[in-house]
Amino acid sequence: MTNLKRAGIIGFGMIGKVHAYGYATLPYYLQPMPFPVRVTHIATAHADTAEHAKAVTRADVAATDFREITENPDIDIVHICTPNDQHLEPLLSAMRHDKHIYCDKPLVVGIDEAEQVRQAMVEYSGVSQMTFHLRFFPAVQRAKQLIDTGKLGKILQFRFGFYHSGNVGTGLSYRWKHSPTGGVVRDLGSHVLDMADHLIGPIDRLIADTTIAYPQRRDAKSGEIRDVTVEDAFSILVHLKNGATGTLEGSKLATGSEDDFRFEIHGELGAVRFSLTKADTLEYFDATKSDQSFGGESGWLQIACCSRFESPNTDFPYKKSTIGWQRAHTACLAHFIQSIAINEQNPFRHSENNGDLPNQADLMQGYKIEQLMQTVFDSAQKQAWQKCRDYTTKSK
Repeated sequence: MTNLKRAGIIGFGMIGKVHAYGYATLPYYLQPMPFPVRVTHIATAHADTAEHAKAVTRADVAATDFREITENPDIDIVHICTPNDQHLEPLLSAMRHDKHIYCDKPLVVGIDEAEQVRQAMVEYSGVSQMTFHLRFFPAVQRAKQLIDTGKLGKILQFRFGFYHSGNVGTGLSYRWKHSPTGGVVRDLGSHVLDMADHLIGPIDRLIADTTIAYPQRRDAKSGEIRDVTVEDAFSILVHLKNGATGTLEGSKLATGSEDDFRFEIHGELGAVRFSLTKADTLEYFDATKSDQSFGGESGWLQIACCSRFESPNTDFPYKKSTIGWQRAHTACLAHFIQSIAINEQNPFRHSENNGDLPNQADLMQGYKIEQLMQTVFDSAQKQAWQKCRDYTTKSK
């Protein structure tokens, strides 16, 4: 392999480590690698954390200024892994310098910031991807395949939900100390909205409600009582453009839940359902099967998806191995790397990359989800139905 790509990671909290770990393991999964990638630069807010990240990743440079990555002519790929409210500046800088960009969700915070990114897309010529990693479980990809090939027929009704329990209790967590980053709509809702849009969208209109369980919380360290301004949970009633109706939900008040993302989609000819707590399996119901003679062949089929990936992923260690959260992130990164390779082979097909790699979500998809989240906030505030914008998800 030739044509080494150099990557820089901005931010090295949990998600920055996830991205770095993805590179460390990627050659085992993406075979062959279209080109080698090496993380050479790490930038964090403080010199000590940057040096620690440099040591962990074996990078060459530890920085406290993101511009040492985004404006560096030796850097090919930029990873945006900062807190949500610190995405905009490094993202715009990377776009101005036409870096390939791998951006954690959500894109930015607020519609004003999102519009700045959209305007920058006009001149941007790099390859981009949002880390909507839930798309990259084989069971989710199998659901997409069944839907797109008509196995469910006309979609009639659906439910999508993401459930945690981290906000139960009145203690003040990290996220509530940094409320500009957003609440559950941005944290969990970005995934829920993206998955609904990806599998069965587009969304035509919605009405939403949000919940703040504790208007005030106590800082566990200082003991200070602070006002809470961001939501703990949301519920959305949705109409799709095809006429189907359903619900989207996210909560960090779901006592007993750990990291549970679920969906059920019902059509005229069949149905699918999935839970992240049973990520190896997609359940599929074929409504065309006979239910006569003691039930016939009618019933839910459990499809053993496990680690059965298609290109650009291998089935390492083997296709029957159980799937994990980090594995989906690695598959997401593999698609990004493969997309860069496709674009370099034929740069005139950059706008066609989503057609080559249907699970990929670029910066325009991030913008679309930002618009949908703003519609959720507007609806919750006005307690009224809101029309959703119609978009294309493909960037330049």
